[in-house]
Amino acid sequence: MSVSQQLQRELLDKAIEASKNAYVPYSNYSVGACLQCADGTIFTGCNVENASYGLSNCAERTTMFKAVSEGHRDHSIIAIVTRDGGLPCAACRQVMREFNKEMIVICGYIDGRVNRVFTLEELLPHSFGPENLEALE
Repeated sequence: MSVSQQLQRELLDKAIEASKNAYVPYSNYSVGACLQCADGTIFTGCNVENASYGLSNCAERTTMFKAVSEGHRDHSIIAIVTRDGGLPCAACRQVMREFNKEMIVICGYIDGRVNRVFTLEELLPHSFGPENLEALE
C-alpha cells in the first residue's frame, strides 16, 4: 500500500496538533500520533507521562486505544511526529501488530517533514500476533 504525499501531510498535520496536548513534564519529549482506520475515520493522541515512569503511555498506543474504545479495530495508517523523527517503541509496534500486521507507519518531525515511511512488517519482522494464539484452539 502506498500513501500519497497529500495524505501523509494531512495525517502529519493532525499528529502535530495532537503533540501539543502531550503531558511530558519529565522527558520534555512530545509525541503526537494520528491513526486512519480502513473506513477513513481518524483518531489522534499524544504521550502522557507519569511520575511512576512505567505508567506512562505513548502517543501511538493512546491513539490506537481511543480507536478501539470507539469500535474501530481496522487500523490502516499511523503517522507519528517527534522532534527528532523518532520511531515507535517496541511496545507500540506490538500493539500495532495486534490490529494490522500490514499497517503503514509514517515517522515524521514536529515541523512536518517526513523522516521515513515503513510497513509494520519492516519495523517488527517475524512478529507474534493473534493468529499464533488461534493455532492453540
